Amino acid sequence: MSKRKICVVTGTRAEYGLLYWLMKEIEADDYLELQLIVTGMHLSPEFGLTYKEIEKEFKIDKKIEMLLSSDTSVGISKSMGLAQISFSEAYDELKPDILVVLGDRYEIFSAVSAAMIARIPIAHLHGGETTEGAFDESIRHSITKMSHLHFTATDEYKNRVIQLGENPDRVFNVGGIGIENIKRLKLLSKDEFEKSINFKLNKKNIIVTFHPVTLENSTAAEQFQVLLDAIDELEDTNVIFTKANSDTDGRVINKMIDEYVLKNIKKSISFTSLGQLRYLSALQYMDAVVGNSSSGLVEAPSFQIATIDIGDRQKGRIKAKSVLDISNRYDEIHKAFQKIYEDKFISLLATVINPYGDGCASIKIIKILKEISLNHILKKSFYDIMFLT
Repeated sequence: MSKRKICVVTGTRAEYGLLYWLMKEIEADDYLELQLIVTGMHLSPEFGLTYKEIEKEFKIDKKIEMLLSSDTSVGISKSMGLAQISFSEAYDELKPDILVVLGDRYEIFSAVSAAMIARIPIAHLHGGETTEGAFDESIRHSITKMSHLHFTATDEYKNRVIQLGENPDRVFNVGGIGIENIKRLKLLSKDEFEKSINFKLNKKNIIVTFHPVTLENSTAAEQFQVLLDAIDELEDTNVIFTKANSDTDGRVINKMIDEYVLKNIKKSISFTSLGQLRYLSALQYMDAVVGNSSSGLVEAPSFQIATIDIGDRQKGRIKAKSVLDISNRYDEIHKAFQKIYEDKFISLLATVINPYGDGCASIKIIKILKEISLNHILKKSFYDIMFLT
């Protein structure tokens, strides 16, 4: 019996970190063969050439260049077109049995579009979620409609995928895949972490990840400056910045981070990529995750620390009680920084439960990838919930 070939696509550092244990499980399974395609930011010097870190752990089957030196809407559309051409060629050579993708980024849209045309069954992780401030929302739901197996992070997201017309027999709530790293990685001690980043923590510490809100026109610089102004007022607080992705206007934010750190070198430091181990290790010693990254919703609650979620980028997602939802106004950010140190809020943090599951997602996914029949899986009928009683 030949092995079932499972092809995983990754385009960003964050997504790779989430997929890590799933890929390890595929690699270790006697009945599955891992194929790995690396694309997007992993191949860009500007974003840290993170494919080199992947190569230490896995054999990369294909590298697909797609990032042009532009984060404009025209540049990103050109990147998507280039990627789709290259993915079609890669699939023709690798001939995977199932394609596994996560999330909602534009490079994943290109990967899935090419796979659909090539009649390759697609398994999609983290569908059914909403991010009303980003065009990721439309991309994610589009990927759902092109996919054949769905692995969601909560029951609410499972129901939303079914609401999109997907057959419930092919929609599985396995929990958030990011929690697995927290359970399975041996995180760094405070001393080890400080040495690994060559930076001493302070009495108070925050980690900041702010991405452009892609459905708003040219507001990245203005919005991020408001956050920097509020951070400037903090006392006895050190700041770790992780830089923005290659979204529209991402470079604007990264330039502002560089300028801020240069002026505040004693209390701040920035990274293109901390990597999963250092990032999760950092959360042990932070008071808050600040910005608009999904990690503040999915991973931070497991550490029972605060998340200050700014603006609309994550609007619509399920959030733990540790998440403070605020607008991008200076006064709201300032109040949120005060609130996270109040006794009442600190007591609440001690009781927080992560709504994204038990950290066993990859084991559940592997079982389904191995056992599910692929006969007739490509033909989908719209599942109409109007006829349910």
